[in-house]
Amino acid sequence: MKQTRLLIVDDHQVVRLGLKTLFDSHADFTVVGEAGSVLEAVSLAQKLSPEIIIMDVRLPDGTGIDACRQIRQTNPDIKVVMLTSFDDDEALFGSILAGAEGYVLKKIWSKELINTIKKVSEGESLLDPQITNKVLAKFKDLANNKEAPIEEFALLTTQEKKVLNLLAEAKTNREIANNLYLSEKTVRNYVSNIYRKLNLKNRAQAALYAKKWTDN
Repeated sequence: MKQTRLLIVDDHQVVRLGLKTLFDSHADFTVVGEAGSVLEAVSLAQKLSPEIIIMDVRLPDGTGIDACRQIRQTNPDIKVVMLTSFDDDEALFGSILAGAEGYVLKKIWSKELINTIKKVSEGESLLDPQITNKVLAKFKDLANNKEAPIEEFALLTTQEKKVLNLLAEAKTNREIANNLYLSEKTVRNYVSNIYRKLNLKNRAQAALYAKKWTDN
């Protein structure tokens, strides 16, 4: 029987041990590695080529979203499932935009987690049932909102358009600042201006708007 190769990423050793014990006891899975940081996750993903990565959102040197995006850029066949304690809208939508196949809360039962990872290995994209309605509602709201007209988009400065494009890549303020050689405070000001000019409420809307705009 072919086993699905897993990489577990969490900054708490006890959590990693628990997940490794859980999945190694199941005939369908084998844990090929563990990581406790973004740097380790990206390095081991390249070295071990797991089929699925179970990824914590909050890591000491960045976020699981950062790691997911980097890994998916170089290894698009690797699937990432975010496993987190935080029911956070920004992290949820950031994870989706970074290419995660699922976003699951840590309070999930062990059997449900096994089933979730099994379904992802079979090609399904999943979200925790407790947050699925939130996602659907958010996308419904976005669909019902009128798209900002060309005149409003034209109000953005060249720098604001650069920031908007980086938001579409689910980059954090710090990453945007480093990319554009700006301070984080300046980036926050640009983001606020973008919200105001395009009549948007949060990063998720800004990222989705940017993607829609560039797709057109």
